[in-house]
Amino acid sequence: MSNPPDPDRSEIIRAVEAEERLEREERHRAVEERDEFEGLQVDPGMVFYEEIADRKPGDTNVVKWGFDLHPQVTMWSAGFLTVFLALTLIYRESAEGFFADALVFIGDNFGWFYILAANVFLVTIVFFGFSRFGQIRLGGPEAKPEFTSFAWYAMLISAGMGIGLMFWSVAEPIFHYQSPAPFFNAEGLTPQAADAAMVTTFFHWGLHPWAIYALVSLALAFFTFNRGLPLTMRSVFYPILKERIYGFWGNAIDAIAVIATLFGLASSLGFGVKQVSAGLDFLFGTPDTTAFQIVLIAGITGLATLSVVAGLDGGVKRLSQINLGLAGIFFLFVLIVGPTVFIVGTMIESSGSYLQNLASLSTWTESLSGGSWQSGWTVFYWGWWISWAPFVGMFIARVSKGRTIREFVIGVVLVPTALSLAWMSTFGGSALKVQIDGARDVVSAVNENVATALFDLLQAFPLTAVTSFAGVILVMSFFVTSSDSGSLVVDHLTSGGKLESPVPQRIFWAVMEGAVAAILLLGGGLLALQSAAVASGIVFAIVIMVAIYSMRKAFGNELKALEAAGLLVGGRPRKKDVKS
Repeated sequence: MSNPPDPDRSEIIRAVEAEERLEREERHRAVEERDEFEGLQVDPGMVFYEEIADRKPGDTNVVKWGFDLHPQVTMWSAGFLTVFLALTLIYRESAEGFFADALVFIGDNFGWFYILAANVFLVTIVFFGFSRFGQIRLGGPEAKPEFTSFAWYAMLISAGMGIGLMFWSVAEPIFHYQSPAPFFNAEGLTPQAADAAMVTTFFHWGLHPWAIYALVSLALAFFTFNRGLPLTMRSVFYPILKERIYGFWGNAIDAIAVIATLFGLASSLGFGVKQVSAGLDFLFGTPDTTAFQIVLIAGITGLATLSVVAGLDGGVKRLSQINLGLAGIFFLFVLIVGPTVFIVGTMIESSGSYLQNLASLSTWTESLSGGSWQSGWTVFYWGWWISWAPFVGMFIARVSKGRTIREFVIGVVLVPTALSLAWMSTFGGSALKVQIDGARDVVSAVNENVATALFDLLQAFPLTAVTSFAGVILVMSFFVTSSDSGSLVVDHLTSGGKLESPVPQRIFWAVMEGAVAAILLLGGGLLALQSAAVASGIVFAIVIMVAIYSMRKAFGNELKALEAAGLLVGGRPRKKDVKS
């Protein structure tokens, strides 16, 4: 017979539970009762870098003609983009061949580096989240979140992968079904090919991309909220460069981040506008041409500009929540009216196969076989995600104050990965089932025009016109969210970390994003978009590699400082005193 519980121990347990309940209530009130989101409210409890304590974001900016810009970062990035885009237009006829050759060259010579880097990023973020560093809170021990969990997840998904999930969720599994990755040794259009198709798609949209985003955003959030440095990439390198982050090297790092961000965004916006154009052609017979796609870019960029002007609370957050709601309805419709049992079974089976093959698939470089499959798929994806990392990372950092590193890793890596795999299972699994049963020839539709894949699938289900129109609206909505989020991020980078920049400046960068996407479409179509993303990702991958050392050093110093201040007891955060 067990002994009765110790009265003193029971009292302690009740006190701790009461304290934790009070903490949850305080965090909830901090979100629900806060003022409109203005700036970052950066107020670190401890000063680490006294030698630059008097530095302010943008204190060397040039303020003129309605702009407030960091001269070096703006001139270097804008100058490079101007020359690159001008050459693309001047040599438009030969540009497509150049971009195709560039993509093959990068894959053949640097594919191994991308594959190595993506694995390092995944292992590192898991280590940071589930080691002793996981207890560090972004903003300090007393920091509270500024957004509800729903709003936080909505912004993560909308900014991180919205357009890509819409464009590739049907097309990629079908591509791999007819031509499986050589890794699997499967013959096309067979049950083995279907399994390989889903595992490959999960690989490209699962843990690795979200780990890349999480690593960059964690670095930015920590050095901003816990160190009081500007929300720019240069701040991450303070433990290495010290005051030199305000000189040449810091300017170069931010300029690289601007270029990578704009090229990464251009790729996604190009994919998005191709899908919108295909959907409108299917619904209303509008021309599905490059000229019409550029008109669409102009119109949707105009909407994004309005959202940018409205700001984070009034524009981006509200639109992100609408996106998530629309996407949820769209997802449930296909799940319910589609082959539900097949979808659920595919989700379970493919998830298991994905985890089972993760280690070997993650390190497969095709070196022994001498193939080139990786260049067009995995290398492109890793380059795309890395080029998006400064944009998505900075945006996630801005909205993640008050989360512990462990909460952050779970929220930015595990939850979005699960949602991405569920989405891919629903749309990709439905496409495979429809193809296998012969209800639709989705393979032919994808081969003819990859942008029409989603709309061809929807013809197998009821309310085709309604769901296709909803799909177009959802892609446009994700387009606007990505564009306005990216504009805010580029604006921060080119203003030395200032968050409240002039409206004309926000409009300028929103227009610039649309211009980059339009010119790349004119100069080489999808190949140009892919090449730009992959090429810009190489340099930024090296930047992230160096940043890992800087983060490890800063996290160790944070724990030492918390222990010295009595805010850690036995390696764990000290609880507040509980009053009876």
